[in-house]
Amino acid sequence: MGIPRQLPNAITVARIPLAVVFFVLLLIGGAAGADSLALRWVAGALFVLAICTDWVDGYLARRYDIVSDFGKLWDPIADKLLTGAGFLGLAILGEVPWWIVIVILIREWGITVHRFTIVHEQVVAAAWMGKVKTVVQAVALGWALLPLHVLVGMPVWTVTTIVLMVAALVLTVASGIDYVVAQVRGRASAP
Repeated sequence: MGIPRQLPNAITVARIPLAVVFFVLLLIGGAAGADSLALRWVAGALFVLAICTDWVDGYLARRYDIVSDFGKLWDPIADKLLTGAGFLGLAILGEVPWWIVIVILIREWGITVHRFTIVHEQVVAAAWMGKVKTVVQAVALGWALLPLHVLVGMPVWTVTTIVLMVAALVLTVASGIDYVVAQVRGRASAP
């Protein structure tokens, strides 16, 4: 028994409006101040749900052998919109330093723009390091977005957030370098 061929792509596309709704809820909750704990839980849970769809669409596409060029191109874009909204929202709320967010967003959108510029030549799927980077970013953002400080205490939450954000930053930069090196090598070996 199969699944509809477009289901993985539909899940990918659904992540885009989820990113917008999540971002709005996060900012509204942040503007509401201390009384917004419930809204922060909703925004954080929506982020976790949306980022989990990344695993679901990839699993379905591979499991049923329906990987498409559309999915290879738009899946990372949907991920970047969602994670970018998370990083940007946390920076706006003053919970993550702007310099970390700027470095991450420059790398993320630089690679995305490059993918769009070469899409007529080839569709570049995410490499293994890019996938690991996305997982670490998802864990870091999930941790930072959910108001877990009420469960583990503010010191533990703060230190863990810093460690996870630094890990996400390092992997983001390293995977960006890996992508550039792979593209340069690919161009050099092309006829």
